[in-house]
Amino acid sequence: MIISFKNDKPFIEGICLNEITASVETPFYLYSQKSITDAYKKLKDSLNTTIFFSIKSNSNQAIISLMKSLGAGADVVSAGELERALRAGVSPNKIIFEGVGKSFNDIEYAVHSNIRQINIESMEELNMINAIGQRLNKKIIIGIRLNPDIDSQSHYKISTGRKTDKFGMTFDLLPDLCSEIKKLEQIQLNGISCHVGSQIHNIKVFEKVFNKMKKATEIIKENDLPIEHLDLGGGFGVVYDDEKELNLKELSSLISSIFKNTTYDISFEPGRYLVANAGVVITKILTTKINESVNYLIADAGMQTLLRPAIYNAFHNIIALTNFNNDKIEYTVAGPICESSDILAKKILLSRQQTGNYLAICDTGAYGAVMSSNYNTKGLPAEVLVSNDNFSIIRNHERVSNIIDRDIIPDWLRD
Repeated sequence: MIISFKNDKPFIEGICLNEITASVETPFYLYSQKSITDAYKKLKDSLNTTIFFSIKSNSNQAIISLMKSLGAGADVVSAGELERALRAGVSPNKIIFEGVGKSFNDIEYAVHSNIRQINIESMEELNMINAIGQRLNKKIIIGIRLNPDIDSQSHYKISTGRKTDKFGMTFDLLPDLCSEIKKLEQIQLNGISCHVGSQIHNIKVFEKVFNKMKKATEIIKENDLPIEHLDLGGGFGVVYDDEKELNLKELSSLISSIFKNTTYDISFEPGRYLVANAGVVITKILTTKINESVNYLIADAGMQTLLRPAIYNAFHNIIALTNFNNDKIEYTVAGPICESSDILAKKILLSRQQTGNYLAICDTGAYGAVMSSNYNTKGLPAEVLVSNDNFSIIRNHERVSNIIDRDIIPDWLRD
């Protein structure tokens, strides 16, 4: 946990949270730069491979810039994320563009940007990229995202490597795909990749993935095609509750044993592992109430701020930032949104709370702010980055007037 207490006051790094809540409107996201840096260095030192930060997990420009400063490349899944990476100063040759639904314009933008490679996910996409290359008279560097038909053994909504999932190309298509690539003059194959899902804690899943990908390299070699880049995906599990921490030493040993005597540039594309535990949502209690035997705390953060509990039934620990030393009460923490699914935590033990107190929703650095919305015409939350004894707002709280101003009333509806 990135929050510590000194003399009954909450701190992140060298900053007292009371100083931030006095100047930043709740709810807001708060990230520890040290926590992100430590996670990156731990992963990099353990695996000794290239790392492409998965921007979909946290796409704030400041976070992308921090990852760039640490040496990471960028893994993007949309033209918007590609533009974010470029505008944050990530070198084009350190950007990989994948995603199952790239449009013609998306691919053309990536080609003009001269990025490292575009990972194809279908035969149709391969032919579309070749057509773009012909029109531009340019050879386009691609990778192949493979679907290894391996269950990540995580939540079914974040499992992406089963044969029936929409992602990647199945292994039985690989020989025909190799044959097709050799016919296309505007295509240059650079590598292969896979990603079987998120929150993987079982090392055996990675072992299956690595062996399947090694087999893929052999098939490609048998078809007289060279590859330089082998991307083994992400999905490194983080601890939200009582999960077992992933053993990076075992993971490193697997890489060394399965891919020994190979010359590929091996990489991973983590997102959650690098930022999840580095973030918290700070929220204020708007009111307290009891319905039957349920003690509710209604906070200003809800599913519009943090969607994961509503759509994944995900657990995020919640801690009190005030009145934390008295007797514990079983609370259900809910948001302000007009939905019964707007529950952040059920039956969680907290010290007795009252309106105006602050709570911290932990481990929200990944798939938090990026999934927030304007539902119920709520402004997107601010984001704050802490570094030692400094903090900076890295995204302002969105005003309702800005939301409304985006709407256009046609002339025939005006008085």
